[in-house]
Amino acid sequence: MTAPYAFWLFLATGIFLGGATASRAYVGNDKILLLLLSLGLYMVGNLIMLKLMRIGGLGLAISLSAVVQLVLINLIAFGVFGERLSLAQMAGVGLGIVAMGLMMLPAGGKA
Repeated sequence: MTAPYAFWLFLATGIFLGGATASRAYVGNDKILLLLLSLGLYMVGNLIMLKLMRIGGLGLAISLSAVVQLVLINLIAFGVFGERLSLAQMAGVGLGIVAMGLMMLPAGGKA
């Protein structure tokens, strides 16, 4: 993974995490501004994802972004909103982490 790719990936991830947090906050208190903030953040995040797709391809960009978001949004759900996962769900998160590690290994062939 190149430095520019990592930069765009983590920027998009941060924006998506903000969007998900705003969405969850909206569900909790029904303030329309939180919904609009969430929608705006998701829109910006998706525009950044287009840049990632151009650099690294669709499969890698979406997969890495999804797994990074999966792990980090669970940390926010646990820490901020007091949510918990079942044992099977935690195993799924663990498998996602393993999958991300495998995706980041150097490619042996041409895509």
